[in-house]
Amino acid sequence: MPLMTEKLECIVCGRKFPRGQGVTLVIGGKEYAFHSKRCALKFLRRVLEEIDEGILTKAFNNVVKEFAEELEELREKKAKKIV
Repeated sequence: MPLMTEKLECIVCGRKFPRGQGVTLVIGGKEYAFHSKRCALKFLRRVLEEIDEGILTKAFNNVVKEFAEELEELREKKAKKIV
């Protein structure tokens, strides 16, 4: 007897898909389910349009700084050490 897998419904396009596939985000204790990264990106673009520009700019700057630091660390590790 096959196990029943829980079906989720994409909040963007309405397509049903099994748990474990697609993209799920949990924000503030609420789960948001998307059947594909395309639907997730479409949703997130719209969310970004709703956020105050000052808050969004600060968040973007913080994340860009974090990625720049991570890249710099990675470059330092990859750099050949001359002995």
